[in-house]
Amino acid sequence: MTTATRASAAKAADVWKVYGTGEAQVIALHGVTVEFVAGQFTAIMGPSGSGKSTLMHCLAGLDFTNRGEIHIGETRVTGLSDRGLTKLRRDKVGFIFQQFNLLPTLTAEENILLPLSIGKRKPDRAWFDQVVETVGLRDRLHHKPTELSGGQQQRVACARALVQRPEVIFADEPTGNLDSKSGTEVLKFLRRSVDEFGQTIVMVTHDPVAASYADRVLFLADGQVVDEMFDPTADRVLDELKRFDEIVGSAKNEERR
Repeated sequence: MTTATRASAAKAADVWKVYGTGEAQVIALHGVTVEFVAGQFTAIMGPSGSGKSTLMHCLAGLDFTNRGEIHIGETRVTGLSDRGLTKLRRDKVGFIFQQFNLLPTLTAEENILLPLSIGKRKPDRAWFDQVVETVGLRDRLHHKPTELSGGQQQRVACARALVQRPEVIFADEPTGNLDSKSGTEVLKFLRRSVDEFGQTIVMVTHDPVAASYADRVLFLADGQVVDEMFDPTADRVLDELKRFDEIVGSAKNEERR
């Protein structure tokens, strides 16, 4: 199936996010419109303060927008009640964070199944087994986080995100706390989850190598999408970042016209 015929997994339409008021006001997102199609791996890149994490948090229902609309699949996130947002994040969205966010008193298996336990949903054991095999954790399921390496902990977090079959997984610098070998293991798993399971992933990263695992890279600056790249390589992404000032300048000139 081509990108053009795939359903939308998540989208933002004219989204604004403003913090503070008066002279202290900061416009974190400046009328962002972007779509993430199902079964695609997208990396979001940009300098510090560009709005990449804010965009991801708004898309995931972790933060509110001041204007515009957010959708996850067919669900309109904008305007949902607290209960509705909780249900959305539990049933339709998976999360992978830089800090792993595992509960230290639970085993790896219990951490993986936690979202299902909270939602009082029975796990599909065949799917659970497939996910565990894919992340290579079969012999570590009964270990607690302190007994696992950083890479293994992040793979537990990846499995936890995937086991609930979310419409989209949001990953915020998922390799940021890992050495290069462990980071590569996690990125390969994310790539496989897209290729083999049809998962949709949106990943914030500053690393061109990590971005090269994606199908598409979005470049943000000053709260706006200023460029995108399909079929990225680490070298192409690095070259794009090197000429980022030129890209941002061109975008600003277009805005003034």
